[in-house]
Amino acid sequence: MPDCVIQTRELSREYQLGSEHIHALRDVSFAIRRNEYVVIMGPSGSGKSTLLNVIGCLDSPTGGEYWLNGQEVSRMGDLALARVRNREIGFVFQTFNLLPRATALHNVELPLVYGGHSARERRLRATEALARVGLADRMDHRPNELSGGQRQRVAIARALVSRPSILLADEPTGNLDSATSQEIMQVFHRLHADGQTIVLVTHELDIAAHAQRVVTLRDGRIASDERTRSAA
Repeated sequence: MPDCVIQTRELSREYQLGSEHIHALRDVSFAIRRNEYVVIMGPSGSGKSTLLNVIGCLDSPTGGEYWLNGQEVSRMGDLALARVRNREIGFVFQTFNLLPRATALHNVELPLVYGGHSARERRLRATEALARVGLADRMDHRPNELSGGQRQRVAIARALVSRPSILLADEPTGNLDSATSQEIMQVFHRLHADGQTIVLVTHELDIAAHAQRVVTLRDGRIASDERTRSAA
C-alpha cells in the first residue's frame, strides 16, 4: 500500500524465561495507513506492550517482517534501529519522564540536542511543538510548576519535536484523573486532525473510543480489528 506507514507480516516474538518458552506475539499481520488513529487493546499478557516495542524499534521480532515507511526494519541491527527510532518515531509514556530542573522548553529540545541541531533550530522547533499542545505560555515553567495534564502535554510536545512519522503512546492517561485524561485525548484528537499518525495502547474503553480503529490482542494474536464510530 503506497500510503502505508506500518506493515507487519506474520510477526512473532518469543522469549526464553528460564525453562519456559514465551510466545509474546504469534503471526501478527496488520497495516496502518498514514494519518490513521489506532488503539491497541488487550488483557495483561496479551502482547500489546511487546507489539508497541517492536513497532517503536525498541525490540526486534524473532519471526516475520516489520516494514516502516517502506523500509524493512525487522532485519536491522541495533545502530540502524536507533537511527530509525530517532528519525521516525515519537514516544509518549504513562510516566512523563521529564527532567525536573529543566524548563518545559529545554525538556522538549532534548531529542534535538542528541540529533545535533543548532540552538536556534532547537528553540524554534520546541516552541512550535509546545504551541501545538497548547503550552506556548508555559515554556519557561519547570515540571513542579505544572499540573499533571500540563506535564503530559510537555511529554507529547517532546515526542513531536522530531516531526516523527508515527506517534506511539503507551497508556498516556494512566496517571491522570478522568477530567485530565479527556483533556489529553483532545490533544491527540487535534494532532490527528492535523495529519499525525497515532498508535495508542490503553486498557480503558472510553479512551479507545477516541480512535478510528481498535486492534484487540489476545494470547499474542489479533483477536479483532474493528473500525469505531469515531471513524464515521
